[in-house]
Amino acid sequence: MPRWIWLPLASFVALGLAVFASLTPAPRGADAPATAFSAERAMADVRIIATEPHPVGSEAHARVRDHLLARMRALGLSPTTGQGVLSPSAVRRLERWEVDATGLGVTNLIGVLPGTRPDLPAVLLMAHYDSVAGSPGAADDATGVAAVLETVRALQARGPRARDVIVLITDAEELNLDGARGFFGGDPLRDRVGAVINLEARGGGGRAMMFETGRGNAETVALFARIRPDGGVTTNSLAAFVYELMPNGSDFTVPRDRGLQGVNLAFIGRPGQYHTPLSTPANLDRGSVQHIGSQTLETAALLVSADALPRAGTNAVWADVFGRFVVVTTPAAGWIVLAAAALLAAFVLIALGRRGGVRRGEVARGALEGVWFLSVGVVAAHAVRALGGPSAARAEDAETYYALLARLPWLEAGAGLAVLAVALLALGGRAALDRRATAGLVGLLTLPGVVGEGANPILLGAAVLGIGLSFVAGPRGRWPAWLGLLALVWTLALIAQVAAPVAAFLFAWPVLAAALAAAVAARLDPALERAGGAIVVALTGAVAAGWVLAMAHPVFLGVGMDLPGVLAVLGLLALTALRPLAPNASRVLAVLSAAVLLSGAAVAVWGTQARPAQAEARQVG
Repeated sequence: MPRWIWLPLASFVALGLAVFASLTPAPRGADAPATAFSAERAMADVRIIATEPHPVGSEAHARVRDHLLARMRALGLSPTTGQGVLSPSAVRRLERWEVDATGLGVTNLIGVLPGTRPDLPAVLLMAHYDSVAGSPGAADDATGVAAVLETVRALQARGPRARDVIVLITDAEELNLDGARGFFGGDPLRDRVGAVINLEARGGGGRAMMFETGRGNAETVALFARIRPDGGVTTNSLAAFVYELMPNGSDFTVPRDRGLQGVNLAFIGRPGQYHTPLSTPANLDRGSVQHIGSQTLETAALLVSADALPRAGTNAVWADVFGRFVVVTTPAAGWIVLAAAALLAAFVLIALGRRGGVRRGEVARGALEGVWFLSVGVVAAHAVRALGGPSAARAEDAETYYALLARLPWLEAGAGLAVLAVALLALGGRAALDRRATAGLVGLLTLPGVVGEGANPILLGAAVLGIGLSFVAGPRGRWPAWLGLLALVWTLALIAQVAAPVAAFLFAWPVLAAALAAAVAARLDPALERAGGAIVVALTGAVAAGWVLAMAHPVFLGVGMDLPGVLAVLGLLALTALRPLAPNASRVLAVLSAAVLLSGAAVAVWGTQARPAQAEARQVG
């Protein structure tokens, strides 16, 4: 087999693994076993709840409340209502929706599924039943409410359980979390809660991710890692770390700030449905309903039967592997991973030293090649992103913001293609180009981002770095290029381990996998010319790059609208895994890079036509 085939083969396998990890499970029908979660059974409630928009104060809101009280009574929950007041912020939002807030308040729906040990702390299942004014809210949060009810039904079918299950269907989440604030601010049942499961959505599909826990989450994560729901789980400590830094919150924010443990689940695919008229039962991804509901049921089943509920302690580091299982470690274990990667790299240097060694200057050039890729990847991603519309911070009104959300699939594809184009240059295309032409291209790519975002210091810094490094020759040889990238990613992992140890796994785990592949290849194929070495690198690289690419989709949906350059960071990790399979110089890669970059720009521009801002303003908040 010719050597050049290994790079595209490994790349396609990596992409296939990433796609596999992004699939939702098949929804179960109404004939599913009584003890299992059924998306179709849950959809019966979704269809009633999401018939029309039902914001606080509307007739539809009262209709939904009556339906849910009837459903809770039928499930034996003996529901009651908890009354509360609307905050000034909630009143202002209602006024923007042209809803008269006079005399309005919060009405939570509360029920209890009794256990055999009412003296034990209870498990709380929580979701909200109000919607924004302009959306039926099939996903946000009719799905969450329906999944809670279906979970209660399945728990009953599984037989007696030790702990009580408190069902809290909150009101006014869309206004200012007022329902959750009211319950945890004064309801007598709040002091019985020992753990919380909250369900949310920002979109209409995709895999449901466990993206938030209580603080000091080691015991909570260990329990969650034991569940085996339909489709597996998608979760990692990077998401929890980033979400806590963001200004927005959900109902889970309230119990989290009170020190309670628990998990927050949501799906964020099909973003064009978020808070829009498109969020209907017909448009909802049934697989997403199955995924979030199955995780809720299995987590609740473990909690209600646990001898002791998770307590706050130390934080864990965790990540799923292709959605099939979760690896859980401690922050301190990151140092062991870094040390192991360094030892493997030292072994490689010793093994290569017996055959003439690798010049340190060339390894340094390999590291600079990685810095060039990272900086130019940021510039290219921002350039293509700017062609798809303004950043969220520059959106002048809600209409523009929701149009941008609807364009996210096009923006993701465009930015991803832009980063791929830069990767093709780093893999060999740049070596076939004139350095001045490369620097000029980077400068040209800076213009759309500057026009669209203004004087963004990250973008400008990346542009200056990319232009300067364009005049530095790349490394000569596969080993220097690979070892330079390993050194760069290892350094980034070290910085992350010091600054944010719960997020350092993103760099540390791929660099350990690449270092292990390098050690094996140095033993089997020191020249990196034979099939044995190529197979080792291709297999390891495909798995490592696939794992990184699987994370790229939820990462972009979460923060990519304003930070498209995050794809360059993930691209660097994939590049490190696959770099030794690349040719030393290739005009074919340079030409292919140009075609891919133009395709990315075209996709981003096409998104503005496929999802234009509507002429009429939407009633969303």
